[in-house]
Amino acid sequence: MFTTDEIRTERGTLQYRRETLTGLMCRISPARMERHIDAAPVMPTSDEGCPFCPGTLETSTPTFEDGSRIRRGKSVTFPNLYPFAARHVVTVITPEHAPDRFDRKNLTDAISGTVEALIRFPGYASINWNYLPSAGASIFHPHLQGIADEKPTHLAGLYLTAGDRYLADHHRSYWDDLVEHERTSERFLFENEIFWSANPVPLGEREVRGVLPVSTLEEFEPCIEPLADGILRVIDFYRGLGTHAFNVAIYFDSARNSGRGHRTFCSVIARLNPNDLSMCDSAFMERLHLEPVILTLPEDLGALFRGKDPLETTLDR
Repeated sequence: MFTTDEIRTERGTLQYRRETLTGLMCRISPARMERHIDAAPVMPTSDEGCPFCPGTLETSTPTFEDGSRIRRGKSVTFPNLYPFAARHVVTVITPEHAPDRFDRKNLTDAISGTVEALIRFPGYASINWNYLPSAGASIFHPHLQGIADEKPTHLAGLYLTAGDRYLADHHRSYWDDLVEHERTSERFLFENEIFWSANPVPLGEREVRGVLPVSTLEEFEPCIEPLADGILRVIDFYRGLGTHAFNVAIYFDSARNSGRGHRTFCSVIARLNPNDLSMCDSAFMERLHLEPVILTLPEDLGALFRGKDPLETTLDR
């Protein structure tokens, strides 16, 4: 499923990993963890001027063509005022400006509202979450963003095209083979109708992926609650490691292409905590070379999830 080239440096081992299916690459340098750049978070909690708080949302956010917003439980979904997709919606997850923890029902409702808004638009959809400014959130109040276009995003397109090629070559779904392979690996985390493991070639720090048993938005509804539960479990895991900021993306195939073996998958990555220096974890390697530099070995992430010292895992290998 992936290849690893390893070199020794004065500060330890450096790995170059490449995902066989897509050719995506990353570099893993655990020694960089010694920089201790991810300090305790500086959290912007003031709700002054927040457009997503109660009393302001109704006047500061747009409505759909019929003058409505979608409400599911405490969540509210509406068009993005500054879209960068043919269909681009925002879902405010909860009226609380700065919740300390996320409720499963609130997140389930928010995902459901986003699905309702996107399913009206044919094409390739994704549901996304930037949490905290250091993860790219321009508004602190927790919210999802749903986008859909006639063409998939670059990453989704890589997996769709390569997955079709894999199916033609092997007569099996890549995603089924991936789950079978990862279930017995050190990277496996848990399973709750959805399969969750650390991505062996991570796109971001501590990346965890969930592979769903469906492909499209139209099939997605029975998976929403277990998906929300899994995402929250990963977020709680990150919090236990001292990480508060994160990104989430859920990628869907188009309904017109269903049946070709693709699986909806969810990717979660940890980001640096908000800080006074405006420091983030994306630099020239990530943005201009599309080759992220990762600090945590995916195999160590599995050990951490199970409460085992990664050093013991390393010695066992």
